[in-house]
Amino acid sequence: MSEWEDRGGRSSKGRMYIREEFAYILDFMPQGNPFDKHPEHRRTPIAQAIGDKYFTLMELVTRENEYFEVGERIYVGYDYIGKGPIKAIVAPIDYEDLTNLAKQNLKAIVIQIVKSKEEVFIQIFNYAEPITLKMHTLELIPGIGKKSLQAIIDERRMGYFKSFKDLEDRLAMKGVKIGDVASMVAERIVKELMGGERYYLFIKPKTEELGVKYLGFLEAIYKELEKTGGK
Repeated sequence: MSEWEDRGGRSSKGRMYIREEFAYILDFMPQGNPFDKHPEHRRTPIAQAIGDKYFTLMELVTRENEYFEVGERIYVGYDYIGKGPIKAIVAPIDYEDLTNLAKQNLKAIVIQIVKSKEEVFIQIFNYAEPITLKMHTLELIPGIGKKSLQAIIDERRMGYFKSFKDLEDRLAMKGVKIGDVASMVAERIVKELMGGERYYLFIKPKTEELGVKYLGFLEAIYKELEKTGGK
């Protein structure tokens, strides 16, 4: 087995593959995953990981005698699969497919990714607009209420936020205290990975989820940053 695989285990050669070049390890099972829905993975070294660009959850079929640490960042580019320590990738997988350990590690690793891409995620506070007449996009982020929302809107009129600390400090000067911004954003991402949301800000929802709205923040920001030479 090599190349990429879709959820049904079919080779995805010639198909659209996931848009990730790097991923972080969530769990590594050198003896395989006895609970995996793919029988061939139950006795094969398997790692579960999350992409660091679009947060794609994936399973990596690894070679014998390879070892991966939880939190390790690895290259998963299409051109390298089958040539290095990774034999194949099954992606995307669902949150429910993650092992208990992978679920436990998920938020901490998402926080790590968000912090490493602060230039990307600070932009939501600079550009987010209302979704409806009664709801603003920023209210999707845990910890953002009406008071902090208004403070953010008022402050960004004075100048865009340059970092999470800049955001926190400027709100504090207005007497508005919010939690750790990276953790707040990560919590929203994890909620979207779990599914069952009406609005998806970061994660593209599954096609079978009806009546949901995808806001496509990541695609929009990456496209804009490419124009300006950002990350």
